[in-house]
Amino acid sequence: MSTEALVVLTVLEIVILVAALALFVIAITRRLRSIADALGQLSTGHLGAIQGNVCLVGAGAAILNNQLDAIAAMLPAVAEKAESLGSGQQQSQQSYGRDPVIGRR
Repeated sequence: MSTEALVVLTVLEIVILVAALALFVIAITRRLRSIADALGQLSTGHLGAIQGNVCLVGAGAAILNNQLDAIAAMLPAVAEKAESLGSGQQQSQQSYGRDPVIGRR
């Protein structure tokens, strides 16, 4: 190929690349405008209701977290009690000779 043909093809490729980039920028601009319109419609009435619901969830989460912390603090004592009950049942089963499933050996 001649040098002139290579220059023409390079210029043509650059023009196609710039046109494709311009189309993508236009498409992105349209999407951003539609998102902005949707957000504008949302802020007129629905945003206040959403904020009210979020405040309720926040207050409920604090109460729930406090109750879960109290339960978590009691779990070690409950586990110890369950272990002591389990060992007590095993000792009583050995002394009475009973099987927990069928009632006797």
